[in-house]
Amino acid sequence: MEFRNSTLGSDFILVGILDDSGSPDLLCATIIALYLLAITSNGVLLLVITMDARLHVPMYLLLGQLSLMDLLLTSVITPKAVMDFLLKDNTISFEGCAFQMFLELALGSAEDLLLAFMAYDRYVAICHPLNYMIFMRPSVCWFIVGTTWFLASVIALGLTIYTMQYPFCQSRQIKHLFCEIPPLLKLACADTSTYELMVYLAGVSMLILPLAVILASYIRILFTVLRMPSNEGRKKALVTCSSHLIVVGMWYGGSSLMYVLPSQFHSPKQDNILSIFYTVVTPALNPLIYSLRNKEVTGALRRIFGRRLQPAKSTF
Repeated sequence: MEFRNSTLGSDFILVGILDDSGSPDLLCATIIALYLLAITSNGVLLLVITMDARLHVPMYLLLGQLSLMDLLLTSVITPKAVMDFLLKDNTISFEGCAFQMFLELALGSAEDLLLAFMAYDRYVAICHPLNYMIFMRPSVCWFIVGTTWFLASVIALGLTIYTMQYPFCQSRQIKHLFCEIPPLLKLACADTSTYELMVYLAGVSMLILPLAVILASYIRILFTVLRMPSNEGRKKALVTCSSHLIVVGMWYGGSSLMYVLPSQFHSPKQDNILSIFYTVVTPALNPLIYSLRNKEVTGALRRIFGRRLQPAKSTF
C-alpha cells in the first residue's frame, strides 16, 4: 500500500449517510427540516429567556446555555453536509476538518458538563430550596458556565491536535457525515491503538462521570419528592425533572455509543446514524421538550409574542 503524510492543504472527502442512503433526497429534506426546527426553536427559547425578566434565574440561565450549544453544534455539522450533497462536492480541507472536529468536540463536551450542572441545579432547588439562591447565586452560575466552556475547549483542542498529527493513507475518504475522531483514525497509517485507548478513557470521563453526577442528583431528588406532602409540589418537581431526564437520555444515548463503545463494534452506517441523532435530532427536540412541558416558558412565550401580536388600541 502506498502512503502519504497528511499536510496542510490536502483535502479529505466526506462520504456520509446522505451519499449511502437508499433515499438520499428524502433524508436530505428531513435533515433540512430538523435543522430549521433546531434553529427556530433554540433561537426562540434564547430570545424568550433573554427578554423575560421572570426567567432570569439560574435554571433558565443554564437552559439558555444549552440552547446556545445545541444551536451552534447543529450549525457546525448540518449546513456543510447539506450543501455538500446538493452541490455534489464532498471535499473538506485539512484545516477545515480540524476546525470542524474542534468545534464538535468542544460543543459536545460542554453539553456533557452542562447537563450535569443542570442536574445539580435541580437537586439544590428541590432538596435545599431555602439555600438555593446561596448555592446558585449569579457568581456561582457564571463560574459554572465559564468552567464548562473552558474545560470543554481545552479537552477538544488537545484531542484535535493529537488526532490531526497522524499521517493518513492515500485514501482520503472519511465514511462519516463530518470530521470526527473514530472514522478519521481509520485512515491513519500509523498504529493508533494507544491513542484509541486514550480517546476511550476520555470518552468515559466526559460521559460516564457527568452521567454519574446526574444519576446521584436524581436519586436524591426522588427521595425528597416522595416525602413532599403536597401533590402539586410533587407534580411540578417531577415535570421539571422529567424534561431534563428525557434530554439527558437522548444526548447520552447516542454520544455514549459513539465514544464509549469499543472500535471493533463500530460500523460506518451505525456511526452516521448515531451522529445524526445527537447533532441534528437532539438539538431540534431539546427546546420543544423543555418549552412544551414548562408552564413558565409557555407563559413567557405568550407574554412576549402575545404582546407583539396584539393590535394597537384605537385612540378615536
